[in-house]
Amino acid sequence: MSLAERVRLRPWMSCVLAAGLAACGTAGMGNKVASSGDYAAASPRATDGYQRHDASHAAAEPLGEPAPERPGLGTSWGETVEAPVSFAPFLRASAAPWAELAVHYNDASGVEAHAGYLGSRPEPLELVAGDGAVSVALVDDSGNTLPGFTAAGRTLVLGHDGQRYRIVVRNATPARFEIVTSVDGLDVIDGQPADPDRRGYLVDPHGVLTIDGFRMSDDAVAAFRFGRVAESYAAQTSGDRNVGVIGLAIFAERGASWTLPELGRRDSADPFPQRGYAMPPR
Repeated sequence: MSLAERVRLRPWMSCVLAAGLAACGTAGMGNKVASSGDYAAASPRATDGYQRHDASHAAAEPLGEPAPERPGLGTSWGETVEAPVSFAPFLRASAAPWAELAVHYNDASGVEAHAGYLGSRPEPLELVAGDGAVSVALVDDSGNTLPGFTAAGRTLVLGHDGQRYRIVVRNATPARFEIVTSVDGLDVIDGQPADPDRRGYLVDPHGVLTIDGFRMSDDAVAAFRFGRVAESYAAQTSGDRNVGVIGLAIFAERGASWTLPELGRRDSADPFPQRGYAMPPR
């Protein structure tokens, strides 16, 4: 039986990290971008919100000749999609990400080959409930989560040539996070080689963030679509070395941190720990 035939769809693809990060998600609309006013680790070039996509960048000569013979999938520069953004201040709690997540994608034969390279077999991802602070999923045009597998600690997601997808982040905490995202090694906001120090999108407390494509302006993006490696946006701009991986660097906001232990203490707080009369503070 082929890998495609053995795919079992799950309600959410899940990928638990040591930092308490799980991967699963839902669709949502309306994105915010971290502004420079109170930005803790801004790129030296970033002084006025995020840098808009430079139209000339899309037409830049590739650093090397694309490799048409490379098998599998990359992410193409798709059709224009309306996706307005606004700006809000965000001060990072630390220059280091609170957590990082990598999702590798490919077609059915590529996922099976990748798993074999790792000396493993792909196993369907199971839903992890109750302990995921921030969750991530790749969803199709209808909002269905793309099937995913684990193999030797990697997360492998199955896509198809021409298929549109979105990156969805869900925040299950009462704190805000900044999400710096890359596709095929390129920042999804400015299309340049990705760096965690660049600005990202904000996901509100108990909110959902949907990233529809490479940002073209304040109002629109170029949809993410799986396609041939040679036709990928990366191969046509900076090179195809990092095709096939999606990265997220997640930053906590400076201030009180709503960690799982802290939430547990709040939830288990006793309203009547001791009966008696009030005493003055020491």
